[in-house]
Amino acid sequence: MLKVLYLIERMIKLDYANMLRISKSVSRKAKKSQCYILYDMIKCGIKYQAGYYDYQEFEFYKISEDKRNTFLTRGKNNEIIKKYNDRKYFDVFNDKIKFNNLFSEYLGRDWINLKTSSLDDFIGFLQKNPIIIAKPIDGEGGNGIEKYALSESSSAEEIYKSVISEKQLLVEAFVRQHKDMDILYAGSVNTIRMFTFCKEGRGHFLQAILKIGNGGVIDNFSSGGMYTFVEDDGTVEVPAIDKNDVIYERHPITNTGIVGFSVPMFAQAVRLVEKAAQTVPEIGYVGWDVAISENGPVIIEGNCFPGVFQKKASFTKNGTGILPKYSQYMDI
Repeated sequence: MLKVLYLIERMIKLDYANMLRISKSVSRKAKKSQCYILYDMIKCGIKYQAGYYDYQEFEFYKISEDKRNTFLTRGKNNEIIKKYNDRKYFDVFNDKIKFNNLFSEYLGRDWINLKTSSLDDFIGFLQKNPIIIAKPIDGEGGNGIEKYALSESSSAEEIYKSVISEKQLLVEAFVRQHKDMDILYAGSVNTIRMFTFCKEGRGHFLQAILKIGNGGVIDNFSSGGMYTFVEDDGTVEVPAIDKNDVIYERHPITNTGIVGFSVPMFAQAVRLVEKAAQTVPEIGYVGWDVAISENGPVIIEGNCFPGVFQKKASFTKNGTGILPKYSQYMDI
C-alpha cells in the first residue's frame, strides 16, 4: 500500500518537462531511442520506485533487472525512513537549535541563538568569532545559509541587522577546515555525509559521501557542488558528479585530483557518528554532515530524512547498489 501511495504522489508532483529533458540526455548516452528510455524509466518507477534522476544517476539503462533491484532508490529510501525513523522525533533534527542543544558535544564550535539573545550578546559573540555562518533554524539543502565576516566595511550592528532581516537566527563560528580539505577546494567547507543505522542501541556506519564545493561557499549538490564516495579506509576511488551528471576526476577550479584523495582523520569521523547515532535511537537512519576541522571531525548537522547517494553502476566492480550492505543491518 505504501508503494502505491508513493507512486501516486510521485505522479502528481512529477516535473514532466524535466523528465523529458533527462530522458533525451540519457538516450544520447545509451544510444537508444527516447521513447524506449521513457518507457524504461516508467517501468523502473513502478517496479523499483526509481525516479528519473535515479535512472540517470545510477545508470539503470546499463544494467540488468537483478542489478537494478540492489539500488537504493528514492522510493525505497522513503520506506526505510517510514519504518525506522519515528516522526515524533523529526523536530530534533529539523529544528537546528534543538539539534545543537542535544548534540553540543559533537559540534566543536561556538554558536548563538538569536531568538533568545540580544544585540550585545551578538556583538560579544562576533568579537570572539569574527567569521560566522548564519542559518535559518529550519532551512534545508543549504538554502539561506550565508557567511559573514567582521571588518572595517561590515560592523557588528550591520551584520546583526542583516541576519535578523533574513531570519538567520542560528549563528555559528566558522569552521576552519583541515588544510588537506582546503587543497581540494577552499571556497567552502567540504563536508562528508556519513550514514549510520542505530540497531539495539548501537550505531553502525553504513557509507560516506564527500561533498565538494564548486565555485560557491556551499558544498551542497543542489547549490552547484559535486559529490563522490569515500571508501572505508578514507580514500576516494571514483570520480565526482554534479546535479547535471557531469563527471569530474579532478576539481575544475583547483585541479586537485579527486580520485585518490585521502580524507584526513576519517576513522575518527566514523567513531564520532557511530557514537552520535546512539543519542536518539528513535531515529534509526541518519545522514550526518561532518566537517574535518583543524582540530578533528565535527558534526555540522544531522538529517533524519537523508538523501539517496550511491555509486553509478559503472563505478562499481559488479554493477550493484548499496542495498546488500544496508540489508546487513536493516530488514528491507
